[in-house]
Amino acid sequence: MFKGKRKGIGLAVAIVLLLTVALGAGIYIRETYTIETVYVEGNVHYTEDEIKAIVMSGALGDNSLYLSLKYKDKGIEGIPFVDVVDVDILSPDTIKIIVYEKALTGCVRYLDTYIYFDRDGYAVESSAVRTVGVPQIMGLQFDHMVLGEKLPVEDEGIFNSILDLTNLLQKYSLAPDRIYFNAGGDITLYFGDTKIALGNEPSALEDKLMLLPGFLPELEGKNGTLQMQAYDEDSGKYTFKPGG
Repeated sequence: MFKGKRKGIGLAVAIVLLLTVALGAGIYIRETYTIETVYVEGNVHYTEDEIKAIVMSGALGDNSLYLSLKYKDKGIEGIPFVDVVDVDILSPDTIKIIVYEKALTGCVRYLDTYIYFDRDGYAVESSAVRTVGVPQIMGLQFDHMVLGEKLPVEDEGIFNSILDLTNLLQKYSLAPDRIYFNAGGDITLYFGDTKIALGNEPSALEDKLMLLPGFLPELEGKNGTLQMQAYDEDSGKYTFKPGG
């Protein structure tokens, strides 16, 4: 009988000790890993405060260890434009939130909404707000769209042309308001009231774009078209035609 009681008492003591250790560990983790400082990088579409509010939500949203485990090798759902978020612990009370946004090549206006697409032409997001830094593409013709599917344009090769052009624009730090492709493949860039007609020769495109940073300051505020379809070998100039 006493032996059975001793076993019962021993088990109770073990349980109490285990609970005490677990409680102590919980208190230690809670107090030691409470976040005081947060760094955010990689965010374009959202402010630092918005990213913090998204990532650090919930009961343990201020615990660095919990957040690191929560977002380890996982995507984040329901947040437009964001693909993956990582949380790195720099110290127990300091974290760095790294935002990996979806790669966007351009956007089109469709039914009062901006549809953002990737390099292959897949519609990845929609928003009523135009995002700075993503070029608006005009001239694409389609009568419907489904998020997650390719934009149903007649010539899918246009997306390669868009990708090549946007890569060159980034290379030369050019940020037009809009880019227009006509049915014949001619490209026109819009910088405010100034249009840059580039023609449709892919082999000559980079040579033209590398000159633009030198031309644009002189064209700022002017209403008209810089006709870069053809280069005048004799005058050594491109023609600017005033007016719309």
